[in-house]
Amino acid sequence: MPSSPSSSVVAARKAIAEQLAEIRKDAGLKGGELSARCGWHPAKTSRIQSGKSAPSEEDIRAWCTACGAPGRIPDLIAASRAADSMYQEWRRRNRSGLRLAQEKVIGDYERTRRFRIYVSNVLPGFFQTAGYATALMQAITDFQGTPNDVAAAVPARLARARLMYTGGRRFSVLIEECVLRTRIGSAEDMSAQLGHLLTLMSLPAVSIGIIPAGCARAIWPLEAFYLFDDRRVVVETLTAKVNVLQPSEVADYVRAFAGLSGMAVHGVKARALIAAAAASLE
Repeated sequence: MPSSPSSSVVAARKAIAEQLAEIRKDAGLKGGELSARCGWHPAKTSRIQSGKSAPSEEDIRAWCTACGAPGRIPDLIAASRAADSMYQEWRRRNRSGLRLAQEKVIGDYERTRRFRIYVSNVLPGFFQTAGYATALMQAITDFQGTPNDVAAAVPARLARARLMYTGGRRFSVLIEECVLRTRIGSAEDMSAQLGHLLTLMSLPAVSIGIIPAGCARAIWPLEAFYLFDDRRVVVETLTAKVNVLQPSEVADYVRAFAGLSGMAVHGVKARALIAAAAASLE
C-alpha cells in the first residue's frame, strides 16, 4: 500500500524542526527565552518546534543566531529548500505560464533510463498529440488562472517524446481503461490521440498496458505517478506535484506498480481496448 505522497515532505519538515529544537536545548534556552531573543510570540516557537509551521529562511537565521549557532544556518536553509521542492503547488510552479515548467523537467527526464508510469486521469505527456495536449493544457490554464502561453507550451511538452527514440531508455506505461474513454478536446482530437497510442505500441522501447475497467482489483485506482528509475517518484494531485524521495516510499510505489502491472493486458488485448474506445467516438 503506497504511503501518502506528502509523508516525505512531513518527514523532511519534522527533521528540520527536531534540529532546531536540539539547537535551542544545546544553547540552554527555554522556549520563552528564545522567543524573546527572536522578537516573536512564544506560540511561534512552539509551532516551529512541533513541525506545525515551516520556518522561513529568516526564522532559521534568527533562531540559530539567538542560540549562538550561526554555523548551522547554511545546512538548515538548504534542508528547508529541499523540503520546499518536494511539494510544488501547480499555481506557483506555473505562475509565469506552462512553457517554462515544461522546459524545466527535461533535464531530469534525460537522466532517467527507466520510466514506469501509471495514469488514471489523462495520457502521459510523452504520448500526447498536439490536439490532445492543447485541449488539456488550455483546461489547466483556465482552471489555475495562470498566464495563457499554451501555444508555446505545447511544443515544449511534445519535445520530450524524442526520448522514446534515443538513449536506450525504457518506458513501461500502465493506463486505466477509463483514460481511453475520457475525451480531451474534440472527438477528432481524441481519435487522433488513440490512433497515435496504437502506433507507439510498436516502439521497442515502449511497453503499454491497459488495466480493464472490469478487472478484479489487487491495487485500487491511484493518483497518477511517475517512477524515475528507482530514485524518485512524482505524484500528481489536483493542486500540486509531489516529489517522493524517501527510499521506503519509493519502494512502495515500485511495489504498487508491480501489482498494477499484474492486472493490465498487453499486446492484442490492449489494442482491442484502444480500438473499442476509438470506435465509441464515432
